[in-house]
Amino acid sequence: MLLLYNLLITLLSPIWVPWMLLRARRRGEQPNWKERCGDYPIESSKTVRRIWVHAVSVGEVVAAMPILRDLRTKLPEHEIVLSVTTSSGHQTAREKAADLYDHLVYFPIDVPRFQLAAMLRVKPEVVAIMETELWMNFLWAAKTIDARTLLINGRISDRSYPRSRRLKFFYRALLRDLDEALMQTETDANRIRDLGARNVAVLGNCKFDEAATEVDADPDAVRADLGIPADAFVIVVGSTRSEEEECFVLDALSSLAGDLWVVHAPRHLERATDLAQAVAARLGSVALRSKGESGRYLLLDTYGELGRAYLAADVAIVGGGFGNFGGQNLIQPLAAGKPVLHGVHMQNFAEATRLALAAGASIECLTSDALRDAVERLRSDPDERDRRGAAAREVVAGHLGASERYASAIAEATEASHPS
Repeated sequence: MLLLYNLLITLLSPIWVPWMLLRARRRGEQPNWKERCGDYPIESSKTVRRIWVHAVSVGEVVAAMPILRDLRTKLPEHEIVLSVTTSSGHQTAREKAADLYDHLVYFPIDVPRFQLAAMLRVKPEVVAIMETELWMNFLWAAKTIDARTLLINGRISDRSYPRSRRLKFFYRALLRDLDEALMQTETDANRIRDLGARNVAVLGNCKFDEAATEVDADPDAVRADLGIPADAFVIVVGSTRSEEEECFVLDALSSLAGDLWVVHAPRHLERATDLAQAVAARLGSVALRSKGESGRYLLLDTYGELGRAYLAADVAIVGGGFGNFGGQNLIQPLAAGKPVLHGVHMQNFAEATRLALAAGASIECLTSDALRDAVERLRSDPDERDRRGAAAREVVAGHLGASERYASAIAEATEASHPS
């Protein structure tokens, strides 16, 4: 299967190479192509003990932070190599997690020569992969140097599972090089077992821990920093994924009467210019966080501020589920104790959404009118806001501790790979 996989990579390179370059060019910051080809500025050493943690982009980097923090405590003698795929993930790691790793690199393109070159330079005892990012040559290279391989905070979404089952022959071969699959939920565990994984365990979702670390700031101070009056009614819109979702939310907000303030963070900053134009066309003005502006509709066109911004909210609207994108992270506003409004397509956060709906912490909105009505009801009923906010905190409080369990599993794997 490895030979067939690499033959396909070679034959299809006229398609995927230009596509990859085009996607990179659309981003403001270009990746380090030397690192993407496995040429790392890391000194190979027989004495330095290392752990390689791979996180794809912003969400995975932020989710990995409490695990990295626990690893620093449990394994202070080890160096941590953190790899990312996207430039936005790289920037988030530099700005938010600089003290949690020793080396930050771009993930190699999944070509054997690139992966093996990077693996021989790093020589990790353990490779820990966040969530879903399984690459055949990466795992092969790790096993070539006898590293232990772990999937941590693993998940398989409702959307990807049927496709994966159709390629079960491929996943059986891929998962042979994965030593442990440590999953978020029993559903995820059953799915990866069905695809061929061994040594499967359920350790929970570390995003609950990550979200809980964001809520120690003073909400009034956050409002002041964003230029929002202390007594304003504030809606924070997080991680809308497309023009379709932006219009869905703007249709709801533009039909609301009265005094309200909005902070809106698009999932991809490349959407900021178009979103600003859409807001200006409907509501008359828009302020840009990147320019230090403030106003009734503030576009949060910066990295890494959304989790903190939720503290300023009376109501949170979470994107990714109004269009069929699988949903975005609703755990952050839940941890902040805010009632959450979201769409129906929340497959990537299915368990957290189920818990939030069952507790009364969130409301599912099928249409823009339903979203408008939910905002209006919550604005007019502070008691309902308080009840739903308290339920949100309880959901998060009941699911803490996964990060420490993942860090412990990595620590145990280092001992298995390097017995004393």
